[in-house]
Amino acid sequence: MYRNAYKKLLEWKSDLERKPLIIKGARQVGKTWLMKEFGETKYKNHIYYNFDEDDEIKSIFEANKNPHRIIELLSLLGGHKIIPEETLIIFDEIQECPEALNALKYFREKANEYHIIAAGSLLGTLLAQPKSFPVGQVNLLDLYPLAFDEFLAATDEPLYHYYAQIKKYQPIETVFHNRLLEAYSLYLIIGGLPECVVSWVRYKDPQRIERIQNELVTIYENDFSKHNGKVNSGRILMVFRSIVSQLAKNNEKFIFGSIKEGARAREYEEAIEWLVSAGLISRVYNVSKPEHPLKAFDRLNHFKLFLFDTGLLKYMAGVDNEAILLKSDYQFKGALTENYVLQQLRGQFSVDPRFYADGRSEIDFILQQKTEIIPIEVKGGERKAAASFKTYINYWQPRTAIRFSKRGYVKDGNITNIPLYLAGKTMDLL
Repeated sequence: MYRNAYKKLLEWKSDLERKPLIIKGARQVGKTWLMKEFGETKYKNHIYYNFDEDDEIKSIFEANKNPHRIIELLSLLGGHKIIPEETLIIFDEIQECPEALNALKYFREKANEYHIIAAGSLLGTLLAQPKSFPVGQVNLLDLYPLAFDEFLAATDEPLYHYYAQIKKYQPIETVFHNRLLEAYSLYLIIGGLPECVVSWVRYKDPQRIERIQNELVTIYENDFSKHNGKVNSGRILMVFRSIVSQLAKNNEKFIFGSIKEGARAREYEEAIEWLVSAGLISRVYNVSKPEHPLKAFDRLNHFKLFLFDTGLLKYMAGVDNEAILLKSDYQFKGALTENYVLQQLRGQFSVDPRFYADGRSEIDFILQQKTEIIPIEVKGGERKAAASFKTYINYWQPRTAIRFSKRGYVKDGNITNIPLYLAGKTMDLL
């Protein structure tokens, strides 16, 4: 299974300033597979340790801080000599051994010739607690569910090769436009979690996909009580389960009172922070002005929350497959499409997307590319821009304005329409 993150691992391997690497991401996004695949294909050998499965490994780190002594003991335990530059050392579920996580800084300082990659569940929540995390001594890599292009590579390789060659302003033939729209609809149903994608490739059975998605939701919700630390697990669960209804209402911002009557922000702020740190939700801030630099205009109490995987959101909302495949319009279509676009935009730009709303207009997303501010409108069908989008453009006069929809790739006045299936190539098309 092709993953875009593989390129970043190659860059890390060749970087002379390389530090031990920590891969962050929600449970079940493919961290373990990616580390093993990288070790098998790009190193002479790799050695894998899982702290959740083997307590013997923990004792090595609990009794030693010298990285060279640790390497010696790990070699004895694994039965293979660990050679600098040639052996990739993989630490999985490293959150189960805080001493191992802390030891990464000693490898950085005293034994950086060894190549180490670590991953684990909910590492983002530990990153929010600097005392338990080697801040500044490690490289970080975020891993998300498969984006649309990765999904396409796994499910329809010939179509992926066509997709990969699409350039700026390139005409897209009708036959390929239609096939890519079909693949996009399929992606809304299946999503990008590797287990779902693999199941679809093997069995083409939508009922299997729903069973897997149901099991994954259960796994995530069980994590709330097992790994929540000091955060109230009940509140985490309530926020998580409120995402669907919040998006369905198309609110200008997240409404705490929709979680339960009388709910206040201060009661649920920690729960939201936990879910964001765990990689299960994305928070998009509203900006008071759509100007550079966007971060300077964040309204920190005015935001929207989206789910990390569109297929999972579709399942949690109970949207029937028939609605996506056969109907031009259906309830929750706008929310599902916005969630998809955000999932594809994530990681493309150095500044995370924002949104903008004032008395005149509401803009779905705002991007910052260098000093340029780009308004984004998201349409689930083929309709042209809404009046509020045109009002924004007339007032702010952006050099670039983008509408994502099911229409073709065309420039429509001062708005460029980009097909929804090309949202993952936005940076390349600017």
